[in-house]
Amino acid sequence: MEDIEYLDRFEQILEDGLVNLCKNFKLLDGELLQNDDIDDKWNKSLIQGYVEDAVDNFNQYPEVTIAWPAYLGMAVAHDWDRDFELFKEKTYKDYYGSRGFDDMDERCVAYLEADEAWATKLKLSLQSLAVAAQGLMRHEKIEAETERGFYILVRIYSVMFRIGAAIELHRLGYRNVRVV
Repeated sequence: MEDIEYLDRFEQILEDGLVNLCKNFKLLDGELLQNDDIDDKWNKSLIQGYVEDAVDNFNQYPEVTIAWPAYLGMAVAHDWDRDFELFKEKTYKDYYGSRGFDDMDERCVAYLEADEAWATKLKLSLQSLAVAAQGLMRHEKIEAETERGFYILVRIYSVMFRIGAAIELHRLGYRNVRVV
């Protein structure tokens, strides 16, 4: 139970910090836009495939494996907004680029029809978020090669996916509105 509480606390600290960075980068208004359909898509059908790819690539490309769930989250949020039936049917590998996992980021950016300026801003911002996540791991003295490190990385990937989805929902004009 102690480890679950630690993981939950780590995830909340990470999410709060990354949302604040996104506000500074003008990618979000300071709150994480969330959607149960999008979260369920990650938790029920995408996370396993992503984690398998990330484990294979983490040692060589740690920042990439941390940043790319955000691209995936953006593409999933885009699908959710555009065509719910398509959204329901897509699998993890449907978001691959022509080189599989290696160019998923480029595939997702192209899919979003993002202009070059937005794509560059996004790339630099997501790199900064990935570095911040790694910094929190180092601060907590978590080694990626350990069991705890694995579970922390899964939490980081999940936060990054939610951040990406929120960025795309924000870009599409969604806002949290108080209903009275």
